[in-house]
Amino acid sequence: MSTRTDPRERLETLIRAAEKAGADQADALLVESVASSVSYRMGNLEDVERAEAADLGLRVFVGKRVAFVSSTDLSADALAALPGRAVAMAKLAPEDEFACLAPRELLAKDWPALDLEDPNEPPTNRLIEQARAVEGAALAVAGVTNSEGGGASFGRSAVTLVTSEGFAGQYAGTSHSIGVAVLAGEGTGMERDYDSDSARHGGDLESAEAVGRHAGERAVKRLAPRKVKSQAVPVVFDPRVSAGLIGHFAGAISGAAIARGVSFLKEFMGKDVFAPHITIIDDPHRVRGLRSKPFDGEGVRNGRRAFIEKGVLTSWIMDCASARQLKLATTGHAARGTGGPPAPAPTNLYMEAGTATPAELMSGIKQGFYVTELMGMGVNGVTGDYSRGAAGFWIENGEIAYPVSEVTIAGNLKEMFRAITPANDLVFRYGTNAPTLRVEGMTIAGA
Repeated sequence: MSTRTDPRERLETLIRAAEKAGADQADALLVESVASSVSYRMGNLEDVERAEAADLGLRVFVGKRVAFVSSTDLSADALAALPGRAVAMAKLAPEDEFACLAPRELLAKDWPALDLEDPNEPPTNRLIEQARAVEGAALAVAGVTNSEGGGASFGRSAVTLVTSEGFAGQYAGTSHSIGVAVLAGEGTGMERDYDSDSARHGGDLESAEAVGRHAGERAVKRLAPRKVKSQAVPVVFDPRVSAGLIGHFAGAISGAAIARGVSFLKEFMGKDVFAPHITIIDDPHRVRGLRSKPFDGEGVRNGRRAFIEKGVLTSWIMDCASARQLKLATTGHAARGTGGPPAPAPTNLYMEAGTATPAELMSGIKQGFYVTELMGMGVNGVTGDYSRGAAGFWIENGEIAYPVSEVTIAGNLKEMFRAITPANDLVFRYGTNAPTLRVEGMTIAGA
């Protein structure tokens, strides 16, 4: 995987060559990665994989025309051909009045240490041990009868970005993951569930035994599900699925969607979107955060920002191009790969916790639905209409009563956002996080 030459020097050389070939501006991105994974099923080792890769992308501007070239061949001859090819392509491309490099005054000059890289790569036998343990703990739960497999993985990614506007930055991050999915019951009465955990540092992972036990217990609890009749009731979202609602919010405030006019929140800047007790934060500088980054994909300085402050929408999520289209300033949320333009995306996005416990959220519900799994993608980003297949547990008189499956929950995200009450159990397990959420008056389509 090593390129021998310093990555920053390599990219700076490419940019100088692009300018010599006729580019007015350019930037270059190098992503070097290594990934290892192991899978186990029914007590037997199934796969052991390892991959190493290096991917380089060059973007050039000739006036208002832009072109991208990328290569996984980092030999001197291969890279020498990229600048001329990119400039020739740009001269033939249509003009794009919004494409741009981040201006110098917005570029990050220094950034915090985020502790994203674990120096200890686990050996293959450690991954095998974790995969065996996570599946074994799930299979040991009484009532679990089959397994879809357990796994463990490790990855490291190093990013280097250089622009002709004077930015040069590098960072690296690692990821450790374990997970398992199992089935309980027999024949047509079988039910499936899962659990997983991911962390930047291996020492932060939940134990394989705990993850496996949780998966097995969840599958067993779902046995003998009932159907419920169609009705309107409060719906409580488990933290495994509540983050999805925050993800829909992020999509609705993407600068790209706003610029195209295809978001149900396009007229809500500065207005109430959630209840006054709701705050939603994006924090790219969260130490060891799963989506943390010291600067954005265009080299722009970034930082903690409240997109919802006491219920009010304060900003769109923007990169430079969408910001220019909206005649605003980028929020430092550009994300990118090597083969195309940047696009706006959140980092560590989360809804702040409330004050009630999950039990207290459910305590006043006479009839309701506790959702633990969602299926399908029935969300209309233009209208906010929301309809998803769901499974979970029925709530009666404030208590979990019995498992439920084969239902659909529906509503409109504008109304749902205003009807959300968060619990106090926020835990940072994913890139996007939320506590248990109660949403009033959703429609359940059942038997």
